[in-house]
Amino acid sequence: MEKQLEAKTREFEYAQLKIQILEEHLRLRRIAKYGPGSEKLSNLQLQLLEEETGVSSEEVQAESQRESQREKRACKNCEEQGVAMAPLPPRIIDKSLVSDEVIIDTVVSKYANHCPLYRQSVILLRDAGIDISRATMCGWVMTVGEMLSPVVGAMRKELLVSGYIQADETPVDVQTHDKRGKNHQGYLWQYGTPGGGVVFDFRMNRGREGPKQFLGHFEGILQTDDYIAYERGLGGPKMVHACCWSHARRHFVDAIKLNKQDAGSLRAVELMDKLFSIDVQAREEKIDHAARHLLRQEKAPSVLNEIHGHILATRQTVLPGSKAGQACKYTLTLWEKLTRFLDHPRLELSNSLAENSMRLIGLGRKNWIHIGSPQAGQRVAAILSVIESCRRLKVPVRQYLGDILPGLDNKSIHAIAGLTPAAWAAQHAN
Repeated sequence: MEKQLEAKTREFEYAQLKIQILEEHLRLRRIAKYGPGSEKLSNLQLQLLEEETGVSSEEVQAESQRESQREKRACKNCEEQGVAMAPLPPRIIDKSLVSDEVIIDTVVSKYANHCPLYRQSVILLRDAGIDISRATMCGWVMTVGEMLSPVVGAMRKELLVSGYIQADETPVDVQTHDKRGKNHQGYLWQYGTPGGGVVFDFRMNRGREGPKQFLGHFEGILQTDDYIAYERGLGGPKMVHACCWSHARRHFVDAIKLNKQDAGSLRAVELMDKLFSIDVQAREEKIDHAARHLLRQEKAPSVLNEIHGHILATRQTVLPGSKAGQACKYTLTLWEKLTRFLDHPRLELSNSLAENSMRLIGLGRKNWIHIGSPQAGQRVAAILSVIESCRRLKVPVRQYLGDILPGLDNKSIHAIAGLTPAAWAAQHAN
């Protein structure tokens, strides 16, 4: 047994020596390839150069003169253990040749400033002399989107426990690469809560299955427009479905655009503005939901009675198929859902916060045109969720991404919950 152990030990020592000799030969070949300047580079740096598609001697010289190389240190008591190298700080993309700041700026420029990647590539070449392809930048974006997906999962949980969600949806073109020459119409569904974050959910269609899966057994307040996908089969049995007064008002505004002398629609808009003025007063007085609820209970019922009576009377004087007739039908059909704010102090009169969040998509659609593939959809949705949540919560998005992205892949599931924009904002409140 001892002889076998000695033989294996000798084999191991011989293998180690052979590896050392081979590594020395490899290093000498690489130094000869890249020139005298490469002598100062570590084996890892030389290996990175080998992975590049093209490296000039000037780049090797610049790399050898960088002051940011890691220091090798050893204390006197540890000399026998050899020299230790300081660990690399975590990066967003391991071994990337660009800084984390460049990657973050690329993502923010595309999805917050609506600057497409091809334009960013041209700007970098023009202003900095750096030639980075659109495909490389797209890889950065998709990597960030994938990294943010668990964070957005935690954001979804925050929304579901908030008890109040406003939802909306908007179409986006999706490349399908099926040789038809046409993009598929996908949808970004947006879910958010006033005073909180926003989550975008990408779907290839506008069917009920999307909100059904997102909401799960949600039993709080869901506020939407009148789209039929929200009507039934969503959430838990105690979920309250409310509708939006801004949508009702908009129907009468559209009728006025067609006929500026439409007295019935003009009066309806005037009365609805009177209803909104109650909440305007609450905001001006900076009162909380409980106090606003008392103000609504005092002033809203009489205004609602006026609106309801006026629309009933107006419906008798207009054609059912006219814009004014459709506006009357819309408001009366949804009356119960429109008046639920009387029973729920948190409920806003309008779903406008959700619609405002959709402007991010509307502006971006004019610049980045489409989503590159169905697989990319959720990654894009994850980035949009973080960008828009940071805007709503007044979180500096570059600082936030710079804090959470490096090393994010190695974070535990429990740690992820503390990395959402809302959690980050709470931690940095002071």
